Amino acid sequence: MTTRDFEIARSVLVGDTADIYLHRTLTILRNEGINPDVAVEFTSDRDGVIAGVAEVRSLLSRVLPETGREVWALEEGSHMARDEVCLRIRAPYAAFGLYETAVTGALSASSGWATGAQECVEAANGVPVMSFGAKYVHPSVAGILDYSACAGGCQACSTVLGGRLTGLTPFGTMPHSMILLIGDTARAVTAFDRHIPPEVPRVALVDTFRDEGEESLAVASHMRERLRGVRLDTPRERGGVTPELVHEVRARLDQGGFRHVDIYVSGGLDPERIKAFNKAEAPVSVFAVGRYIAASPPIGFTVDIKEIDGRPVAKRGRIPGIRENLRLERVL
Repeated sequence: MTTRDFEIARSVLVGDTADIYLHRTLTILRNEGINPDVAVEFTSDRDGVIAGVAEVRSLLSRVLPETGREVWALEEGSHMARDEVCLRIRAPYAAFGLYETAVTGALSASSGWATGAQECVEAANGVPVMSFGAKYVHPSVAGILDYSACAGGCQACSTVLGGRLTGLTPFGTMPHSMILLIGDTARAVTAFDRHIPPEVPRVALVDTFRDEGEESLAVASHMRERLRGVRLDTPRERGGVTPELVHEVRARLDQGGFRHVDIYVSGGLDPERIKAFNKAEAPVSVFAVGRYIAASPPIGFTVDIKEIDGRPVAKRGRIPGIRENLRLERVL
């Protein structure tokens, strides 16, 4: 996954998203003439996958001075342990103190999503996992969610912005709404084939009007070799997608001579359900996961000033001075 520079919103840069006590702190320090060089460390409160480093780097590159700054961080998408130093910033306090909220928020939310994605990827045991979580979050963070999910191991994501941030081609099939509006699945897939560039895989959603096995055969018979796969997204009102259904659809496709057609599964997936498909040896080619990744809890980060003008300091209960972590890499 290649990362792009993140666009930092004006509301972040001017401090509108910062906790008010940070504004007041800077006002007091400025009026008192206090602005030392500090070393600040960010540590995680549980194990997980770190994400948000690239976004934090983009923010800090905008606000820190060109000289006298150092930013060290764990590699994006790598494992982090509870209480591990994941980020260290050295710079004049006034240059970045206002952005503590933004930095911790970016790391916290992004790492939570990345960790949820990795849990699904590990459960899938080699079967690709795609991020379909954008519809479960506010649109202002949909691209960040997708980026974080890919940092956690998803092989693609559903949004255009997520694709732009990761350098990956956005992944998607077709919605039920399109099939309902056209009135027939085979005709909807034909229209897709007619109007969408050929490099986009032809994957048909096959649970809208008829039995999944019947609809899969109808679409495959119509599309032949042009059909890449079928997606099963059976609603919970009909029992959802089960390993038994996947086996049945696979058998019907194979019997019809369509062994090249893959089976994509979506709809309420989580690590336990994914493991159940694998335990049943269901021939799934792709898992598309939405709500589980999007609803993954944020990972908390503790922020501590550990040096002031080179002098080790710490609040009570913490050891003064920076904690060495050989895994940190300089990113700025």
